[in-house]
Amino acid sequence: MTHDHDLVLRPTPAQTEAALNPPPGRTGGDLVVETLAGLGATTVFGLPGQHALGMFDALRRSDLRYIGLRVENNAGFAADAYGRITGEAAPLLLSTGPGALTSLAALQEAAAASAPVLAVSSQVPTAGLGGGRHGYLHELPDQAASFRGVVKSVHTVRTQSQIPSAIEAAWTSALSAPHGPVWVEIPQDVLLAETAIPVVTGGDAFPEELPPRPELTAVAADLLSRAARPAIIAGGGVVRADASGKLKQLAERLRAPVVTTPGGKGAFPWKHPLSLQSWIEDRHTTDFLEDADVLLVVGSGLGELSSNYHTFKPRGRVVQIEADLGKLESNHPALGIHADARLALQALLETVTERQDPAAPERVRDVLAKVGERIAAQELTLEQDVLASVRRALPADSPSFWDMTILAYWAWSAFDAKGPNHMHSAQGAGGLGYAFPAALGAAAADPTRPVLAVSGDGGALYSIAELATARQYDLNVTWLIVDDGGYGILREYMTDAFGEATATELSRPNYVALAESFGVPGVRTTPENLEQDLAKALEAPGPSVVLLPAVLRMFAPTHLGSD
Repeated sequence: MTHDHDLVLRPTPAQTEAALNPPPGRTGGDLVVETLAGLGATTVFGLPGQHALGMFDALRRSDLRYIGLRVENNAGFAADAYGRITGEAAPLLLSTGPGALTSLAALQEAAAASAPVLAVSSQVPTAGLGGGRHGYLHELPDQAASFRGVVKSVHTVRTQSQIPSAIEAAWTSALSAPHGPVWVEIPQDVLLAETAIPVVTGGDAFPEELPPRPELTAVAADLLSRAARPAIIAGGGVVRADASGKLKQLAERLRAPVVTTPGGKGAFPWKHPLSLQSWIEDRHTTDFLEDADVLLVVGSGLGELSSNYHTFKPRGRVVQIEADLGKLESNHPALGIHADARLALQALLETVTERQDPAAPERVRDVLAKVGERIAAQELTLEQDVLASVRRALPADSPSFWDMTILAYWAWSAFDAKGPNHMHSAQGAGGLGYAFPAALGAAAADPTRPVLAVSGDGGALYSIAELATARQYDLNVTWLIVDDGGYGILREYMTDAFGEATATELSRPNYVALAESFGVPGVRTTPENLEQDLAKALEAPGPSVVLLPAVLRMFAPTHLGSD
């Protein structure tokens, strides 16, 4: 009798020949790139450094496409976006010490947004591992310690034979729900030494599924079926699990209104009769959700942005589906279901009873009307017109990437993403400089669609060097820079809190001339011409910059007690 675990995959004759007679001149770096290719990687991002040269030399002997950025943090943002767009683990090749540490902010964003990034860094020579002070260039007592609180898993390699298995384990970790960044570090001497280890010809990394416990989904289905006023909050986990279709089916079966979080943009159709859109930072929406007798939260931890800054206090029963165990019931007591959103929604679809509630769309329209009235009373026509111009100019199937800037904060609530996995921002960790390098990663993932990046001038200065990357690889990204001469949202916050702002004003370079100095066409526009100029830039192949000098304002918050 043969059991599944007794089965052994037999090598092909070609694999046997390659194993017995590996080509000369291979190093530990070749084992890295061979393993990545064997696992299915086609594109890697990164920036070379002295200790990592063994990996980068091996790239020229591989078929992997390399996209080199100018700053390690930006390379991390590009890999993050590549992972979000493709759902694949995005390799990020880095050097030791300063090179590695410069990527930390990008890896924090990838962790917060559950983006699968596989970072492979060099290390000091093996003799320097263990915390002694040997005086190697870039040496840290424990480099991996800097990453343990940020990434999902850390893998330290000490010999060449460990390389394929360590990278496979990291790959599996990155792609198991919840997705996230992982860290592999390999000493310089291990990467540079010639190797007799056979060519790595394949990979066997299968991410673990995370199905729901059936007794929990049975209770959840019963609660939802018998609810008088069910409602749904859809977070980024729905998008990452490619579960938008199942969410729509469930909402329609339950006649349950749906609001999406900033990370869940596009998870539910914007114009659907049951769509509360994304106005989750509005008190009218918060009141509606608090009034639900059963609230289904899918793929969200109900953190700061998704709970109207923790003012949301549900009065009914909460059912929370979440792949990240640390987020489960971390903010509100709930029937917690630790599961991938797609698998859990499918289980609910198989067990819920269809509800009849013809008044549900009317309740949704009433909430949206109240939200609209509140915004209209604040005389923010410029901001709404600018956002509407961006939406009209951007093709419906094009992805957009937004920095931490006032127009992005508007977009979290008011922008129709037109579909799942179309709108991304740095709202996970909240760091500046995300939009443009992330858009470059998305353009590398899918060159058939133009990609939009939106930054303020403050955020733009974090990633201006990547105009060289955009030009070098001719990436199809249009960068909209809204220039208000400073850190606009901080200016607002400080003026509101202290009466005046400090350290928020910035010297303004000529962004159009700066772009053109990189060989990237640029245009200065106005709110009235924005739609036309942006559409023209998006239609043209290759990179471009559209500069909009404008001072935008935020709509008044409701979490501070205003109405």
